[in-house]
Amino acid sequence: MQRKITSNRTIILLILGLLSAVGPFSIDMYLPAFQTIAQDFNTSVDRVQFSLTSFFIGIAFGQLIYGPLLDRYGRKKPLLIGLVIYITATVFCVVTRNIEYLIALRFLQALGSCAGMVASRAMIQDYYEPREAARVFSLLMLVIAISPILAPSAGAFLLNHLDWHYIFVSLLAIGTIILILTYFYLPESYAGNHDFSLRPKAILGKFWEVLTNKTFLSYCLIGSIASSGLYAYLAGSSFVMQQYFGLSQTQYGLAFAFVASAMIVATQINRAILKRWTSPQISRIANIWQSLVGLAMVGCMLFDVLTLPVLLGLMFCYLLGQGFIFPNTSAMALSPFRALAGSASALLGCIQMAIGALTSALVSYFHNDTPYPMLIVMGAAAVISLCIHFVAGKPSTERTL
Repeated sequence: MQRKITSNRTIILLILGLLSAVGPFSIDMYLPAFQTIAQDFNTSVDRVQFSLTSFFIGIAFGQLIYGPLLDRYGRKKPLLIGLVIYITATVFCVVTRNIEYLIALRFLQALGSCAGMVASRAMIQDYYEPREAARVFSLLMLVIAISPILAPSAGAFLLNHLDWHYIFVSLLAIGTIILILTYFYLPESYAGNHDFSLRPKAILGKFWEVLTNKTFLSYCLIGSIASSGLYAYLAGSSFVMQQYFGLSQTQYGLAFAFVASAMIVATQINRAILKRWTSPQISRIANIWQSLVGLAMVGCMLFDVLTLPVLLGLMFCYLLGQGFIFPNTSAMALSPFRALAGSASALLGCIQMAIGALTSALVSYFHNDTPYPMLIVMGAAAVISLCIHFVAGKPSTERTL
């Protein structure tokens, strides 16, 4: 299998990147449409925001299902099933005319999209050692980081020329293309273990085995809590930039793209500095940086100096830190696992998305027509992650599972 990966490295990395990006793209592309959807359904923007929260919950829950399936049946079969679920749910998103149905359908859409996120992480773990895996995660992060640049701008373009439903038509086309590429061009990386029991007690036992691994738990929490600041930004940015600062849909897409470009810069620098520094060292420095930026954002709001250019600059710096934290903490969290890579990847993604769903819900719940809820949650996420890093962010010598 390694020979296959070497000979088709570019196309395989591209497919893994697309599988990782289908979830983020499904999140970012419809963000400029929040106000339009609210008007169409005769509801409020904060109500529409719950369709984003339901998506996060669906990703968190769904990954716990796919993890054991990936370990028992291999990576590809569960992945293809997930993509079919995603495509089916997206079809119904196109035709729905009710906000409650949209919230429910976004949950189902997330259940399908998360198969790609779990499988891509597990497949990287199948192929690469931890330091090389961190570099590959950086490549995937490049693809993931492009989605917030392209998706809101594409969504805003569609809104300017067509109805918001065509955003989901576009996601349907993207999902179909990824399904075709996966079926024909992505080789199986792990044949599966048919001795792996799918009984609830056995599955819970494997998850517990992963969760109690010190390296996994430490870096999972560090990366997940740091990432939750990004989800708070996703939940609040549409209101803050469009309604509070008065940007148009097109301007919002451009501003969102500028902020997201920070992750592209960070991931490419990360690939280079991994040749000299370790993942724990890089992620710790990035944690410190992100915490300082998070506190600066809240401070600027308190002292009433938070103009739009200041906000965009600080957001750029905040996501710059995220671009270093995500690939390194992900690689470290999964480094102790081989046979349980699917379960470990699922648990990592579940915890990350569950915390992300919580922070996005907090931004919606405490919505008060100011940027305060978004900024406070982002600052708190960075500081809490840093505290955990100083207390527990050290690799252990536990055996590989």
